[in-house]
Amino acid sequence: MATVMTHALVGGALTTLRPQGVPATRLALVLAALSMAPDLDVIGFALGIPYGHPLGHRGITHGLPFAMLAGAVAPWLLGVRRGAPGFMHLWVLGSISVASHGVFDALTNGGKGVGFFIPFHQERYFFPWQPLRVSPIGVEAFLRGRVWLILRLEWVYVLAPALAFFTAAAIGRWAWLRRT
Repeated sequence: MATVMTHALVGGALTTLRPQGVPATRLALVLAALSMAPDLDVIGFALGIPYGHPLGHRGITHGLPFAMLAGAVAPWLLGVRRGAPGFMHLWVLGSISVASHGVFDALTNGGKGVGFFIPFHQERYFFPWQPLRVSPIGVEAFLRGRVWLILRLEWVYVLAPALAFFTAAAIGRWAWLRRT
């Protein structure tokens, strides 16, 4: 996986696309949490669920169907009711945030791939280009690993582009709101 911090920052960067009237800080926290949520599947290791099982690591929680469903949590956590202005917008942002997790994991060089289409199709995938090093699971393993190499690669391929996106979207949002 990419590091949990990177997943959170990418989710937070999506905040610049928020609908009007939604507090940026609250949305950033919700999207950051949603982008990290797929890794809750590591609980399966303690329950004896094998890595390659659909409920195992990088399985169903990393899939696109799960992302579409889990995205519905965003408007709920922000108190936006179904049918209210911004509801679908927040659902889409939440879904993109969750889906970004699997996308970044498929860009890593380790594991057994990502189950993008579980439960409909059991195959796991990597992208042909895998510039990111897999992050060890657990704090101790992470700190013993090549943490600086992992973070450097994530800076180049994920965080710097996310920062550029955040900046461009914020400027665009400011210009749009100023114009209207």
